[in-house]
Amino acid sequence: MAQTDMDSGDEGGGGGEPEVIVQASVLGGFTESTEVQALISSLPEVHQKMVTRESAIQRFLVIMNRYQEQPHLLDPHLEWMLNLLLEVIRSEQSPPLLVHLGFKFLYIISKVRGYKVFMQLFPHEVADVQPVLDLLCRQDPKDSATWETRYMLLLWLSMTCLIPFDLSRLDGHLTSDPSQAREPIMDRILAVAKSYLMVTDKSRDAASVLVSKFVTRPDVKLRRLADFLDWSLSSISQADDQTMEGTVILDGALQSLAQLFKHGKRDDFLQYAPVVLQCLERRGLAESSQATLRKLGVKLIQRLGLTFLKPRLAKWRYQRGSRSLVANLSLSQPGSAVDAVTPDQETQGHEEDYDIPEEVENVIEQLLGGLKDKETIVRWSAAKGIGRVTGRLPKELADEVVGSVLDCFSFHETDNAWHGGCLALAELGRRGLLVPSRLPEVVPLILKALVYDEKRGACSVGSNVRDAACYVCWAFARAYEPTALKPFVTQIACALVITAVFDRNINCRRAASGTFPHGIEIVVAADYFAVGNLTNCYLAISVYIASFPEYTRPMIDHLVSMKINHWDGVIRELATKALHKLTAQAPDYMTTTVLPQLLPVAIGIDLQGRHGALLACAEIGHALYILASENNRPVTEGFGGELMRPAMCALIEKMSLSKLPSKDDPVITGWQWLIDDTLKSLHLFSAGPRDNIKEAAVSALAALCEQCYQPQPGVADPQVQELLVSQYIAGLKSPEVLTRCGSALALGSLPRFMISGKLDRVNHHGKGVAWLRYDTFSLSLRVCVTAGVSAQGSTDSVVCEGNVSMIYRALLDCLSDYTLDSRGDVGAWVREAAMTSLMEVTLLVVDTAPQLLSPDLVNGMMCSLAQQSAEKIDRYRAHAGSVFLRLLHKDHPPVPHIPHKEELLTIFPPEGAGTLNWKAPSQAFPHITQLLRMPQYQYHTLLGLTVSVGGLTESTVRFSSQSLFDHLMLIQRDPDAMGHFSETLLRVFRDNLRNDRVSIPFLKMLDQMLARACFDTFTTEQDHPFCVNLLALCTNEIKKSKDVQKLRSCIAVFCGLIQFQGNVRVKVLFQLLLLLCHPFPAIRKVTAGQMYEMLLTFDDVIDPSVMEDVMNLLSDTDWAGDIATVRTHRNQLCDWLGVPKPQLVAKVVV
Repeated sequence: MAQTDMDSGDEGGGGGEPEVIVQASVLGGFTESTEVQALISSLPEVHQKMVTRESAIQRFLVIMNRYQEQPHLLDPHLEWMLNLLLEVIRSEQSPPLLVHLGFKFLYIISKVRGYKVFMQLFPHEVADVQPVLDLLCRQDPKDSATWETRYMLLLWLSMTCLIPFDLSRLDGHLTSDPSQAREPIMDRILAVAKSYLMVTDKSRDAASVLVSKFVTRPDVKLRRLADFLDWSLSSISQADDQTMEGTVILDGALQSLAQLFKHGKRDDFLQYAPVVLQCLERRGLAESSQATLRKLGVKLIQRLGLTFLKPRLAKWRYQRGSRSLVANLSLSQPGSAVDAVTPDQETQGHEEDYDIPEEVENVIEQLLGGLKDKETIVRWSAAKGIGRVTGRLPKELADEVVGSVLDCFSFHETDNAWHGGCLALAELGRRGLLVPSRLPEVVPLILKALVYDEKRGACSVGSNVRDAACYVCWAFARAYEPTALKPFVTQIACALVITAVFDRNINCRRAASGTFPHGIEIVVAADYFAVGNLTNCYLAISVYIASFPEYTRPMIDHLVSMKINHWDGVIRELATKALHKLTAQAPDYMTTTVLPQLLPVAIGIDLQGRHGALLACAEIGHALYILASENNRPVTEGFGGELMRPAMCALIEKMSLSKLPSKDDPVITGWQWLIDDTLKSLHLFSAGPRDNIKEAAVSALAALCEQCYQPQPGVADPQVQELLVSQYIAGLKSPEVLTRCGSALALGSLPRFMISGKLDRVNHHGKGVAWLRYDTFSLSLRVCVTAGVSAQGSTDSVVCEGNVSMIYRALLDCLSDYTLDSRGDVGAWVREAAMTSLMEVTLLVVDTAPQLLSPDLVNGMMCSLAQQSAEKIDRYRAHAGSVFLRLLHKDHPPVPHIPHKEELLTIFPPEGAGTLNWKAPSQAFPHITQLLRMPQYQYHTLLGLTVSVGGLTESTVRFSSQSLFDHLMLIQRDPDAMGHFSETLLRVFRDNLRNDRVSIPFLKMLDQMLARACFDTFTTEQDHPFCVNLLALCTNEIKKSKDVQKLRSCIAVFCGLIQFQGNVRVKVLFQLLLLLCHPFPAIRKVTAGQMYEMLLTFDDVIDPSVMEDVMNLLSDTDWAGDIATVRTHRNQLCDWLGVPKPQLVAKVVV
């Protein structure tokens, strides 16, 4: 059965939003019926054990939840599932736990299918009333673990209440004997219902259903209706909604009254409706802080309004088509006219006149107030109430209600009122209560609602208004004939297209993607999933839709008026890029209308408007230049803050690309000053927009150099060249770190003719913080690529024999940058830049002068990349892997001197490179661990694997360790291979001693290796050198250490080393006994616990005669207690184990 696999991507304007993958999820039937039958039948066996019981519940939940969207597929199977469960519940052999489990399964079914459908299947014979009631009375309302039982019993009891016999007949003759008197069933049921209306769990909802079924019975209605209403109104009047208990009481009473007035007959409840309405007015639920109570209050008020009004369909309502399928089919026959169904001519204007009760006005006023509530659930309930009540009013009064709803669309009102008004209009239109004569007044308000967006602090409100406005358009399209909507189709379609493409909120874009003129084409391009990516909407879908003439200008006008001054900077930038792409659709309109509109905004007082207008002018100007070039037509014609600088830099870039300023224009000096000042002032900007400012400045510098600083093609103006290069090289020595970053980026962006003859001076690497090294190594890459390669060239102009080793040494040194700060592994930025630089420079050298690459350079590069390919961070592992394969698979010409190239191509064949997902640990590590077989790669690969196997991410640890252990199993029987591996392992440890980034994961990895007996071949030899050296390194690693994590890991390693034979075992025990008196109590406890487990595992470590004493002392002693007492017990262990007692070393006072 197909399953849904859908990921809508991140909301926002970023360019890297993931593609949306969609698969169909339509189920064909209840395919798990056999499994469910077996599951229910197994309940008597599985209910006793918690594990099996929870497993059964979880499996049943998984099966049922698949049908949440298609619950009707369960209908043919509901009866047999119910019968099986009731058989378990009714069985006298079923213990209470099994009965509760059966009811839990029943609740899961009712939750998926809906209680209204499922409860009808409960048996409701006369014989069922007493058992169900008795079982319900035996339940504990305060038991939170069995609320499903009470919920389902209340629903079952509500069905048994429908029996057509007077309940007094069920009381029998038990009341004749006073000693055996008991309460009548009617009173018992009512008492149970009242008690469950005041509980805190979901049983309260079922109790309100029971009340609606029970109190509306003819016999109960006569005797108990008035009393129940009095009780409910008293509860409402006396309860305090500021307390939890009072809120629960109010909720239950309001629910029960709403259900009663919904299901009861109007004639029975009309006399009580005014009293209930007065009680609600006095209670003032509209001012309650509880949204649920306000919603229930609105729901009850609308039911009271429907009680006051006679049940009737308004003759005046607008109807599209017929409610009869037969009539519609007959009208579809040839020769039949299909017209809107209008009221019968004889009944038009002859509605039955009757007085509308005064209370109706109060009801409508409260419902209109509910439209402005701050919670959506209240507004939605009020909107439905407006629609229902209006449908029973005469036309004149109904029109007044519509007018009051339209008053919600005022600039004085909040977004809540606009949202409620939209919901109410949709309900009125859907029910045919909004006559076509009102459409000229309503449509302009809906168009305003479609673009409603109010800024509040750092965000905005209005997305719910726009979403509801789309719902109104949907309702209108289905409620009215095309002829009624024809005058408004263009306006509505343009507004919906604009919302579908340009709205900031993904839900609004999806709500607006519907049917328009050219509907098939547009819906295919802007379907539900395509509009999920905001960047795609602005830069791709909008261009396609603008190709239809009726949408072009409205889309451009919307961007200019609403989006380039938007509060969200991402939206402003996307809007300007969209204007760039839309310019080709209406170049004359852009030139004559849009640009004159933008120029005053660009010098206005609104900062956001100035920012957007400047960017828009730049983008439109560049687009007009490109358009003119394609048509061979010549083109004749305070910067502070984080918004204005990148905007001005973008303007400089676009004007330069458009070749608008001449080379001698004085404005060029001002532009160069702005770029230089921006790069020098990076430290004055906050971290968020700083990257954007840097990129905008260097892009503008590159474009300006290309246009203005080469008198002849490929030749720089010597004066400007010397000035700029000297200025930026001086900036590399600035005491301000970010100024050095800016200077590095500027040098990297200079065109080739600007650095010709200056390469020795430019190719300088900064030292210090990670982001400076990142920018300077990006500079190295750009400069090398820009300068080019020549084997016998000059070191100040090209990459050549004289400087290639220096470049590679610097880049390889960068791969060991693991700088950490508050943001984490910021050195990863440097490593990523270095890997990219290595790849680009190597490809450049190989294509031009491969003889520059010595075997040592290539070997160091490939080994370092192998190490990065085995590390723990998915992103950088994937980057390293892709670089490794790119260099390995390069052909025509190939990269020379790659060690073990043939074996590498066997592990990484070229045809499988595209399918290998380096980010997935399950795919990457089985490949990379194969490099451990090759001596030249073994050290670096093992170093990278160490931090992965000993890391924290569960999937990375699992797959890396499994791949490593698989390799060790393959070489177990090869003494030479095991010896070489163990030497490499010790070398990794020795080289990274006291380097916590490696040593702690190394100890964790070592613990796993020892636990899996990976070194069994060494354990048969007395005092094997591997064990001796490893113990010495571990002892040195934790000497004077206060790192609890490191100490715990080392304790586990010591316990694993006990498996080795010889004198080393005594040394291991000595270290463990030393740790039993560690200053940290937690370390002492861990050591004792680990030693206990170790002695259970390796029972040959100590003399069997003292085994029991040792184990008892380890388990019974409070090792976190006083150190003097602990030391006594530790010394006793030393005697039993035959280990020298550690001696206290007196501190020398200087």
